[in-house]
Amino acid sequence: MFLYDFISRFNIKGDVLEVGGGCGVLGLLIKRDFPKINLSVIEKQKIMYGFIVENSKINNIELNALNDDFLNYKFDKKFDFIISNPPFYNGTLKSENEIKKIARYEEFLPMEKFFKKVNNLLKERGEFIFCYDAKRIDDIISKMPKPLKITDLRFFYPRINKNATLVLVRAKRHAKSMVKIHPPLIGFEGNEYSFEAKTIYKKANTESIKI
Repeated sequence: MFLYDFISRFNIKGDVLEVGGGCGVLGLLIKRDFPKINLSVIEKQKIMYGFIVENSKINNIELNALNDDFLNYKFDKKFDFIISNPPFYNGTLKSENEIKKIARYEEFLPMEKFFKKVNNLLKERGEFIFCYDAKRIDDIISKMPKPLKITDLRFFYPRINKNATLVLVRAKRHAKSMVKIHPPLIGFEGNEYSFEAKTIYKKANTESIKI
């Protein structure tokens, strides 16, 4: 939801690709709010690809869903925007659930290879908007390939007195502007969601359905 809100602050248009669609929530919300975009979503796990297709039908949202590995797939066009909530954990304590492992751990989409292919798939003034583990900000900066340049950063903190756990990043090819560091995004105030977090969830207006 926080990445969705961050992306929606920018002028999303043209051909948009979501990498690692999961169940499709991020891309579907962006397409709902920016109906004129041409949305493609690539997801390597067949079960999650099925959720994307089903969710798009339920919500009557048109998209091009691809069941393939982003790093290996040969795209026939370039994109104005690439968005992603990629797998970014690199710890050793891993889930026994194969679906969760692929969705969460960086070994299934290594940062350097991921960034390089994104850079090659973007149009000349294309933008890359994603989130990552905040502790990896040094790697994000050092491995961002030229001519991609970071233009916006926003850090997410679970609580005011906690360290940042997530960073929201916008990068643009051939950008000349200096980096804008946005105000911090706080998850909880006391035992409740912060006012901004509540506003974001209300804006997303999603429903979770368990079968």
